[in-house]
Amino acid sequence: MPGAILSIQSHVVYGHVGNSAAVFALQRLGFEVWPIHTVQFSSHAGYPGFRGRAFEAGLIDDCVAGLQAVDALDKCGAVLTGYIGKAEVGDAALRAVAAVRSVSPGAVYACDPVIGDEGRGVYVGAGVAEFFRDRALAQADIATPNAFELEYLTGLAPRDAAETRAALTALRRRGPQVVVATSLRLNDTPADALDLAVADASGAWRLRTPLLPISVHGAGDLMSALFLAHWLQRRSAAEALASAAASVYGVVAATAEAGERELALIAAQSEIAAPSLRFTPEPL
Repeated sequence: MPGAILSIQSHVVYGHVGNSAAVFALQRLGFEVWPIHTVQFSSHAGYPGFRGRAFEAGLIDDCVAGLQAVDALDKCGAVLTGYIGKAEVGDAALRAVAAVRSVSPGAVYACDPVIGDEGRGVYVGAGVAEFFRDRALAQADIATPNAFELEYLTGLAPRDAAETRAALTALRRRGPQVVVATSLRLNDTPADALDLAVADASGAWRLRTPLLPISVHGAGDLMSALFLAHWLQRRSAAEALASAAASVYGVVAATAEAGERELALIAAQSEIAAPSLRFTPEPL
């Protein structure tokens, strides 16, 4: 098993987004996970009346300094970042990546550039989108944007296979060796399906899953965590995409069947370790 994963992203008391999705899923696969929260909210911000606050960059720095003080960072094999709240918190996350790599040079940095989504546009605070575009991606080994974020970061709209390949390649040129794109609706994607794609130095692949009659928060966070886990174990982009997508589909399908508003992560945890359905990536 690769080393521990330092996960720097949001946390909610109720529901499963950010670290509240990633930590359990990674642990379910046998990984040691060290969560540092960038915000703590009562629930995701889609609920009226949610409460909580974003944390300051100094908290991330303090937590990393504490890990250094107990000589833990050399046990860290990867850093995962997601929702950061403020650009300066993102800079603290990059300092954490640098601290890990100073004692563990082979540590992998997986960046989920949480910026926005189709229909909502950019929903992060001032400077956050620019932080991901201009600073974080250059340091990342893996990036996991959704379709909206892929277009925002590259200026290229993924409307067909060729345009998707071009966008993935353009983002890889910014730094990440592996890029995963989620929530793709290409011109040949059936109305009852959803596409994902991944590219690395060896090629690009597309994977198609049925479109479920539900939209839940946290599925992207879960996907990023599980892709990282499977990539660390196999170092195969196509295999990691297939395994992660199968698990996310299984959890979301169980959520829809139960009629829940939040990911049925605990009830459907068997889908994380042993998904009920498998999907086969094909060359893009």
